[in-house]
Amino acid sequence: MIQLDYLGYEPWPSPNNLLKDLERSAHVTHTIINKLDPGQEKVHLSPGLNPPHWEFGHLIWFHEFWVHRHGQQSNPSLFPDADELLNSSVISHDDRWQVQLPSLDILQNYFSEVMERTFTILRSGSLSPEQAYFIQLALYHEDMHNEAFAYMWQSLAYTWPLKQNLGSIEEQQNGFEPRYIKIPQSQFQLGSAPNTGFIFDNEKWQHAVLVPSFSISSHAVTNGEYLEFLKSLSDAGVSFIEHQPAYWKKEGDAWFERFFDQWLELDLKATVRHISAHNAEQYCLWKGVRLPTENELSLLMASPHADWLPSNLWEWTSSTFMPFKGFSADPYQDYSAPWFDGKYRVLKGWSSFTPNYLRRPQFRNFYLPSRSDFFCGFRTCLI
Repeated sequence: MIQLDYLGYEPWPSPNNLLKDLERSAHVTHTIINKLDPGQEKVHLSPGLNPPHWEFGHLIWFHEFWVHRHGQQSNPSLFPDADELLNSSVISHDDRWQVQLPSLDILQNYFSEVMERTFTILRSGSLSPEQAYFIQLALYHEDMHNEAFAYMWQSLAYTWPLKQNLGSIEEQQNGFEPRYIKIPQSQFQLGSAPNTGFIFDNEKWQHAVLVPSFSISSHAVTNGEYLEFLKSLSDAGVSFIEHQPAYWKKEGDAWFERFFDQWLELDLKATVRHISAHNAEQYCLWKGVRLPTENELSLLMASPHADWLPSNLWEWTSSTFMPFKGFSADPYQDYSAPWFDGKYRVLKGWSSFTPNYLRRPQFRNFYLPSRSDFFCGFRTCLI
């Protein structure tokens, strides 16, 4: 049974602010799809990919379904057969390559019509709690798919059509010396509290946890540090290929990293990215350290930035993605509940492709620990 918690996710943002955010997100989506060269929408079947035009159609369908059709298939869609073609809950990943999609022009018209309907609601200046909740849900869902486009484009070596700078740790730290921060035993409020604005159901509800004292690195592991690990394997006569980041290559004595379609000389000061949890754990084993738990990393990320350096990456934890006690699903029941199977790992933080309003210490991301295609890294704790 769906609880009505979501109608109480106050305070609601103003319609004008929501309009600005949705216009920005729609511009990002439109730019990504429109800048694809002819034929680039045809991609090979891969666990980390979706057909780009199918993903575009899906995020439009999702927005229309929850905002304008009120989550009811009996309410007709602007796009015939939308539920059969674009609902990720009923179309398995591999079957998305078999879907007979209409032309891009038709999908773009669908996108424009759905967005304009929402813009009209927002321009009215008044929102019901239900409208405010579902428009935010649709907006954040689109933002997540825009980020998914980024790591798909990285995987495919496509040109990224928007300005993006991942930055170097050297640029960010301003004399900040990497160190381990000793955090004493703490009583910490994990999760989200009522009346703190929009949340996702896996954040329900805030509860006290006792976090034993620990020491955590002020910075995420860098390319230079990870390269030392690879060299140690090589020196020991062990092949490091399976531990090498997917987008690295060596030419002579020089290392390079691919950023979308460009090969750049490896920046040793930058945080290492595209690392699976399994490879992060192998690094930790070599270094004699460990990954932080969800509780530990949440505690760090809720503390002032003067003490630690954000990595602009999703950061792995050692914690399995599971519900908090008393969890209840919100209307989009497939957001969290299907993934509480013990296979997924919690990540905290954000990437350079995550909008500011989703960069919350309470936010829980989750992926299979074998995945490394998205923008992820890790920091370590002393044992």
